[in-house]
Amino acid sequence: MEVQYKINTPITTEQFIDLLQSSTLGERRPVDDFGCIKGMLSNSNLVVSAWQENELIGIARSLTDFHYACYLSDLAVSKIHQKNGIGKKLQAITQEELGPKCKLILIAAPGANSYYDQIGFTNNERCWVLERDKNIS
Repeated sequence: MEVQYKINTPITTEQFIDLLQSSTLGERRPVDDFGCIKGMLSNSNLVVSAWQENELIGIARSLTDFHYACYLSDLAVSKIHQKNGIGKKLQAITQEELGPKCKLILIAAPGANSYYDQIGFTNNERCWVLERDKNIS
């Protein structure tokens, strides 16, 4: 069955949660917090999605200024559709939507470093994370 790729097409919170749960990303996202997931989706300004008929099978959800930096926050493909180039295509379409000087930035899931290295990303050790339960001191 053919995969259709869409840019900023409406996605329901339920569709997003279902996709996260059917991918490996569901383990690291708050899928039981409907309000949080809804906010994640509605406040993204670049969402590239992959569909088979009416089923959401992949997503690249980003926040970007389109000129300097694009943070690809979620890249998810349902487990039964993985290893078919869908994730790579979602990233390529995301990059096509960005300006010529805009960097694509992401935090790799555990075990995915070799994947990103193979498709052209470079590792940057300067990333820092402040967890929500910590305060700036």
